[in-house]
Amino acid sequence: MSLVALGATDRRRTRLGLTFVNAVKIGLQVVLVLGGLLLTLLVLLHKGKGGGLSDMFGGGMSTTMSGSSVAERNLDRFTVALGLVWGASIIGLGLIERFSS
Repeated sequence: MSLVALGATDRRRTRLGLTFVNAVKIGLQVVLVLGGLLLTLLVLLHKGKGGGLSDMFGGGMSTTMSGSSVAERNLDRFTVALGLVWGASIIGLGLIERFSS
């Protein structure tokens, strides 16, 4: 095998590797943006627990029931899961930036 052919093969592998890394990077960026938007929406859907800024402006006047409903617990679970996915995408993007040359 000639050195020219070996160099071309190495270049092609490097180009394919960089293409894969770029595709993963773009995918993680899309997940990050969509996750951030959905996370904002989910946080805004939560009921106020009281004691925050909403109480200062009269938001604490509503009656509170003991315990939380099934819908609120599921909303909590979705929010936590999406927050973990969002955080993992940030870590993944940071690792790609750190170790890709």
